[in-house]
Amino acid sequence: MHVRQAANVVELLEFFAKHGEPATLAEIADGLNWPRSSTFNLVGTLVEKGYFYEPRLRGGYFPSPRWQTVVQVIGEKDPLPGALLDLVDKISARTGETTAIGCASGLSVVFLYVRESQQPIRYFAEVGTRVPIHASSAGRAILAQMKPKEREQLYRKLVFEKYSDTTPMGIERIEAELRAFADRGYHQSNSEYIPDLAGVSLPIAFDAKRLSIVAAGPVSRCLERRPEIARIMASVIREAGFAAPGTLADRLDANG
Repeated sequence: MHVRQAANVVELLEFFAKHGEPATLAEIADGLNWPRSSTFNLVGTLVEKGYFYEPRLRGGYFPSPRWQTVVQVIGEKDPLPGALLDLVDKISARTGETTAIGCASGLSVVFLYVRESQQPIRYFAEVGTRVPIHASSAGRAILAQMKPKEREQLYRKLVFEKYSDTTPMGIERIEAELRAFADRGYHQSNSEYIPDLAGVSLPIAFDAKRLSIVAAGPVSRCLERRPEIARIMASVIREAGFAAPGTLADRLDANG
């Protein structure tokens, strides 16, 4: 489902994030290729609600601090603990690759926190990035936490779009990958959704949420390093005291 009005609000905020200064209605309309009337109506509504204002009379519009206030309140209601964010940062630092924490959102995984690699050639991701739940290691690390009947219900909704030659195109292939996790102790991917991207993911236990941590980078650098990256991730998770049932981190604990 794609609701145009909601998408327009998001596009408007992203416009100002890039523009970085007040903009007139004409500049907004031209920048987003919107009709002037639609731009006037949307910005006018946001002004009435207190989410946009004119810093200078006739000097253009800009998002008001109300956005930040509302988002901060929301964040305080459902925060990720600082220790979990530190965990992502440490994994990224030790592996040298972009690392993110994700949560299920329908048939996708959405990244809630991202620490990008400092390498010039890297996986570019940001908070809000979405990847298919079945065609990503981050997604399968969440699928593995579901009961079989719950996965079956989700599978009935999937559309098996072929993103690459390695995209899983059937339920049995997905289930085979989940079974392989039991032997490896980590989930892995190879260009299934994004070309030339290899990744490693581990489930992470926090509260009642189903989360996964993924570290990913270019195939040329990461494909053969996946077992090493998994061991680094497991070690950092163990040191931080988080539970990761069935993973290498869990086995490290069992072996002392």
